[in-house]
Amino acid sequence: MIRQSDKRNITMMMDLYELTMANGYFLQENAKKRVAFDVFYRRNPDGGGFSIFAGLEQILEYIEDMHFSEEDIDYLRSLNLFDERFLEYLRNFRFEGDVYAFPEGTVMYPNEPIITVEAGLVEAQILETEILAQINHQSLIATKARRIVRAAEGRPVSDFGARRAHNNDAAIYGARAAVIGGVNGTATVSAGQYFHIPVGGTMAHSWVMYYKDELTAFRKFAEVYPNNCVLLVDTYDVLSSGIPNAITVFREMREKGIRSTNFGIRIDSGDLAYLTKKSRKMLDEAGFEDARIVISNSLDEFTISSILSQGGQVSSFGVGERLITSRSEPVFGAVYKLCAVEENGEMKPRIKISETVEKITNPGRKDVYRVYSETGEAIADLLTIHGEEVDFSKPYLFVDPEKPWKKRKFENCTVRSLQQLMIKNGRRVEPPKETMEIADYVRRQLNEEIWDEEQRFRNPHRHYLDFSPAYYRMKMQMLDDVKE
Repeated sequence: MIRQSDKRNITMMMDLYELTMANGYFLQENAKKRVAFDVFYRRNPDGGGFSIFAGLEQILEYIEDMHFSEEDIDYLRSLNLFDERFLEYLRNFRFEGDVYAFPEGTVMYPNEPIITVEAGLVEAQILETEILAQINHQSLIATKARRIVRAAEGRPVSDFGARRAHNNDAAIYGARAAVIGGVNGTATVSAGQYFHIPVGGTMAHSWVMYYKDELTAFRKFAEVYPNNCVLLVDTYDVLSSGIPNAITVFREMREKGIRSTNFGIRIDSGDLAYLTKKSRKMLDEAGFEDARIVISNSLDEFTISSILSQGGQVSSFGVGERLITSRSEPVFGAVYKLCAVEENGEMKPRIKISETVEKITNPGRKDVYRVYSETGEAIADLLTIHGEEVDFSKPYLFVDPEKPWKKRKFENCTVRSLQQLMIKNGRRVEPPKETMEIADYVRRQLNEEIWDEEQRFRNPHRHYLDFSPAYYRMKMQMLDDVKE
């Protein structure tokens, strides 16, 4: 068992094959020969129209701090797989390459390079697992959070998921990703501490069960937290005891002159649509129209939409297991693929071929642009050869790779380059961004740029990933050149 006091070097969080390949390259090739790898994914989770890019900050931290300790070297030596010269190389290892990426929080789409690593052969190879682990987890949770927030129709959503997460790292980084995706805060205290995000919570059933009766439990809580008095009313019976006892306590608070701006009830079980409607009526009739109704218990975008469509009276949502595990679609599926190799001072494209069409990669170093209409809506993304001139001052001819026979062009459009240099010669070029700043960036994109039709849950509009004519010709030529 790994004890919490043990110190482990996160650099070693990689698949063994990365090191065996790196050892082979080191012995047989030029380990510093430049190569490029792309990170991309093939489809949006839950049949959605887009995904949210999250996890970049942890990747940049990992890359800057990569090193192998003496303990690591000794362990690798014990496997009897690696040449001593290679182990000596690892002992002095530091990443010296470049990393390009979308800004964290960017709305992204399948098959576009969200990260490109350009570095020496060995350096680039051994990044794969950590990059994918962070992207696949945090992008999945951020995307799920955005769907849940949309379903809530402007009502606050909090992450309640830590105890159902796969482990403590999943809880902490999942909370971060959920906030990037749009939730208002988390119940996970360490996530609030590490990432400067709002934390909140109410009470557990154990508080109510500890005291001799429900009313006493509510009174005790109100005494300690008069300005954060949200009472859990479903320990025994919501309508016959929970709500009446909560109303009693709220009256007593009012009689004492306590005018809390944050008081109400939470319901964690039962028919939530029915119970919230009945509870709202009882609270209003008692003169507590401003009392909040918070609900929790196995919520996701579909249950939230259902509750609200039935007239459920909800002020805010606490969402746990189905958010923190993305229960409906627990795998994101980002991959890390070689796209170019240096030959005679130039980066030459590489392509992966497959019988499965969707697994054929987009070769070469690329530039990625988001294309905007005159009104500022994002209408497509565009792949070009890296460094290719893009002139949108006149109609721009492009190729839809799914319908290449059609003559298409962008007119009266503007573009924004999506990939930015994040690490140069092994050192990051920009300071880290706060989590709430990243969350604001997500909101701005979805409110100002991304079509509502792409944001619907069912049959969303497909965002097009188009090619420049030069890039399309290059890819087709590579496919033609493939020998059986």
